[in-house]
Amino acid sequence: MARAAKPRPIFAPVGEVPITRAIIRGFLKDFEKSVDCDVLIVGAGPSGLVAGMDLARAGYNVAIVEEANFLGGGFWMGGYQMNKVTVRKPGHLLLEEIGCPYEEVEAGLCLIDAAHACSKLIAAAFDAGVRFIQMTRATDLVLRNGRVEGLVINYASVYALPKGLGHVDPIALQSRIVIDATGHDAAMVVKLRKRTGEQPIPGNGAMWIESSEDLVVQNTRFVYPGLMIAGLAVAAVDGSPRMGPTFGAMFLSGRRAAELAIDELRGKRRAKAPGKKNPPRRPAR
Repeated sequence: MARAAKPRPIFAPVGEVPITRAIIRGFLKDFEKSVDCDVLIVGAGPSGLVAGMDLARAGYNVAIVEEANFLGGGFWMGGYQMNKVTVRKPGHLLLEEIGCPYEEVEAGLCLIDAAHACSKLIAAAFDAGVRFIQMTRATDLVLRNGRVEGLVINYASVYALPKGLGHVDPIALQSRIVIDATGHDAAMVVKLRKRTGEQPIPGNGAMWIESSEDLVVQNTRFVYPGLMIAGLAVAAVDGSPRMGPTFGAMFLSGRRAAELAIDELRGKRRAKAPGKKNPPRRPAR
């Protein structure tokens, strides 16, 4: 009886060792670039993604720290677990920019598929050159001489361990600017105020969409040297109204944060070391 012919392989002959080695080397290569950034963003929701995308497009070294294992924050889902979200004009211009279709259901009100828009925005941030550090918690700020100059980070999973088993020392990332895009929590501002002894943040006010979106964009700003707020972190810090499942302000606040960061970076001069002449720092991917 004739022996059956051995089936031809479908995939390239690559085994476990080179696969593991490739993952390690690729991750560490990107991670090392994130140790000293122009801008570190905490939170990979829509405002953080837009800010990172615009900064990376401008040639700056940008990394986004995200505690979850996925990117996009609350942008994946609309209100009441329905996967449609709204964007009020002029937020639709960002949708056109990233190639996301929308339907204008009323004058000035656009309807989009949440997952489609979120995936388009994530892809645009990657295409711009943003790097992401996921499953990572920003546990503290690096504070030097009255200025925020980076983040203290650790694996998010460390904080799920029982007390006594979870003592894992964190590490630090340095940056010229940190953007708090953590949404309702405004987590970085909370940590800063604990350090400086200021009053706790009031948190978001009750929903009032028309007021909230304008205020979020208008009040995107530096709240401390080196620390900026964007997106719903603005409402949390100011006590202004929340907005619910409409996302135009998230887009425009992220864009405003990038503009302010670029102005700061372009106008900033690095201190010279004693006896040395430091060359000007150029934006880098």
